[in-house]
Amino acid sequence: MPRKSAPQLPPVTVSELDGVRMLHLGTPWVQGAMRVKKPDEIELEYVQRMMAWMLFRPAEALTHGHALQFGLGAAAITKFCRRKLKMRTTAVELNPEVIAACRSMFRLPEDDTKLSVVQGDAAAYAADPAHAGRAMVLCVDLYDHEAASPVLDSAAFYADCHRLLGEGGVMTVNLFGRDASFERSVALMAESFGEQSLWSLRPTREGNTVVVGLKGVEAPTRAVMAERAERVEERFGLPARKWVRMIRKVKLE
Repeated sequence: MPRKSAPQLPPVTVSELDGVRMLHLGTPWVQGAMRVKKPDEIELEYVQRMMAWMLFRPAEALTHGHALQFGLGAAAITKFCRRKLKMRTTAVELNPEVIAACRSMFRLPEDDTKLSVVQGDAAAYAADPAHAGRAMVLCVDLYDHEAASPVLDSAAFYADCHRLLGEGGVMTVNLFGRDASFERSVALMAESFGEQSLWSLRPTREGNTVVVGLKGVEAPTRAVMAERAERVEERFGLPARKWVRMIRKVKLE
């Protein structure tokens, strides 16, 4: 029987407008962006909201532990976690051209003792029992070149994500696309995380909805969230106060 050929990955292209460099995967859809004069800041609003996990970790533990990203994009979260938060950081990206573009065009540093960029399949990485319990922060942003819906969006995948997290860990997931279903996706997450441990932010103007999943985390009160948000804004420059106003517990129908 002939072996199946590997799926062809879309070509990576880069554009630039008004000082912002953008990553594309063979279409006009923007898969990531960087302001050239501020390469370590997070440019896109939805990517900033992917950092809403910071509201659910106490100040003394905020930057502790291993931060893991599925989907590199333009490396905004990876650079922020490694350089700004100084966390041990791993990113898993299937397309080697994306990794090469991030290194050559988006100021992604080379691997070191605290940074590892893995060229591979996020589903296989998540399912590997060797990684269980090793991440305290997991950011999932996995889209095909047309950004129609999440590439990995199943109960089994979210169960693997739950196993990846240690006790006290937090996951954020970007849900977006014309074929995406917020209700279906959060119901699948709830099978492993539990409905009571899921939160979501209001959609962006472009339609990105960020969902937060907690593992062994007692959700803070609004007052505590507001205190944490103030510190995040002061220390790291992210618009965290706005996140507090727009985050709500998920309620399944």
